[in-house]
Amino acid sequence: MKFKLPEFLEDIATPVEGEVAMRNFIAGSVGDAGSTGKSKSQTLDLFAAEDGPRADILVGIDEVGRGPLAGPVVACAAVLKAPDVMPALNDSKKLTRKKREAMFDDVKEACACYAIASASEKEIDKMNILEADFLAMRRALQALGLPGISESAPEIPVEVKGSFADVAGKPVPRVFIAVDGNLKIRNVPAEMQMPVVKGDGRIASISAASILAKVFRDRYMDKLAEQYPAYGFEKNAGYPSPVHLDAIRKFGFTPVHRRSFHVKELEE
Repeated sequence: MKFKLPEFLEDIATPVEGEVAMRNFIAGSVGDAGSTGKSKSQTLDLFAAEDGPRADILVGIDEVGRGPLAGPVVACAAVLKAPDVMPALNDSKKLTRKKREAMFDDVKEACACYAIASASEKEIDKMNILEADFLAMRRALQALGLPGISESAPEIPVEVKGSFADVAGKPVPRVFIAVDGNLKIRNVPAEMQMPVVKGDGRIASISAASILAKVFRDRYMDKLAEQYPAYGFEKNAGYPSPVHLDAIRKFGFTPVHRRSFHVKELEE
């Protein structure tokens, strides 16, 4: 089932405002859910709602690498220390690689916890890209301690800082997941998720996850470029650039290519 953008996020101007609005929502402040931060006392305390909070923690999650012909899909789940801890956060696609790289360590520092996980090209071919995308997301959530998930370890070791329990100060915190896109993550309880269309430009924690996932994957593709220099992975990140397609025509596919992806230009 595809979801539309929640009404309370329609007029959000910045990812920081979106983060505040989402925190209001999970705090149970339904009337203030569309707030863009008029009162700081309303916005930052997840435990302030009269009816009790929906969750203790807001985590943003995003993926990168659905479209490439080679390499893994990578997902990141991120919890920010505060909505405005890093106002420069935005959709990673709107930032140059140089800018993303410059922000990478600062974004990690701005996170109370995060995990970056992946699904390999073999898993993509076995289960399709959407299911592999969900798998990478579940692995990231599992690494942070979300109960009820038991996925196998990915080929690429998960990068993780902290846990949900550490952030909340309780062994089993209630987590609410803001998911970039219009779908909920399969095999994760639906009631703890909210898809946010173009969320990487609307919710700061999703923005952070977007940047961390993108830099992580770019650096991994740089390593693959050293093994397979003809394909230009350090520049195209596995996407079907002319250099990449020409290399496939000349040298064929590598072990890191997704065999289930069919490219029209290669069938001519």
